[in-house]
Amino acid sequence: MPIDLTLEARTQDLGGFSVRRVLPQIKRRMVGPFIFLDHIGPATFSAGGGLDVRPHPHIGLATFTYLYEGEILHRDSLGSVQPIRPGAVNWMVAGRGIVHSERTPAALRVAGSRIHGIQIWVALPKEHEEVEPEFHHHEIGQLPRTRHAGAEVKILLGTAYGETSPVKLFSPAYCVDAIFPAGAGLPIPEGHAERAVYVVDGAVVADRVELTPGRMAVFAPDKPAIVAAKTEARVIMLGGAPFPEPRHIWWNFVATSKETIEEAKKGWEEGQFDDVPGESERIPLPAG
Repeated sequence: MPIDLTLEARTQDLGGFSVRRVLPQIKRRMVGPFIFLDHIGPATFSAGGGLDVRPHPHIGLATFTYLYEGEILHRDSLGSVQPIRPGAVNWMVAGRGIVHSERTPAALRVAGSRIHGIQIWVALPKEHEEVEPEFHHHEIGQLPRTRHAGAEVKILLGTAYGETSPVKLFSPAYCVDAIFPAGAGLPIPEGHAERAVYVVDGAVVADRVELTPGRMAVFAPDKPAIVAAKTEARVIMLGGAPFPEPRHIWWNFVATSKETIEEAKKGWEEGQFDDVPGESERIPLPAG
């Protein structure tokens, strides 16, 4: 069977703001190097409101933020200050450790705003877990686009459908934003041991299984698969090579070693991570 299993996103409250989280789950921790996927919104902030994710740390991963609507102001401990707007890719490599905040810009709070997007964490290979942190931003015009089998396809990470994203990866993987007209059928990229599709809008069918927003299908390896649009639809396709060793995830920390995570927890509590310039708040270490 082309579909190995399906996953239902669950709602997570991020302190006054909810997201749909589809990875990780007990049934499936990762797809290739992808260890975390949040579907943000769509949501509307009233006048004066907005997103306020205070400074918090990451290790052992790269964060990937991609918006369909709205704007987020990213600040990090490298000194980066970058507005994230629809269609652009924000790529932050945490490596040995980075701290960042994510907020709705002040100008958008006056009348209120909408937010809709995806945030994904890509675990780093063991040999790259301790790399120096990096930050890269790729505007919409830097990301390759093509049409394939009637669908409009943008290559966000890796190589797919004959196009390659400029985003720096540390292991074989791909991530694609695809928009389908009703009736179009798009083959899932082959050549990767693990592959999945997540529905953002509309309804699609794969292997006779209907998928709607909040559902992910994980495909069996080495078997051709096609996603067909039942209605006009938008999906995220992703896949890659699994790591030879398991990953531990706790809060915002990812590592091959539990000891590394314990060191990061202690480091955050003791103020050993760099600060985000211009920010005085921080998210405390969760209990437990």
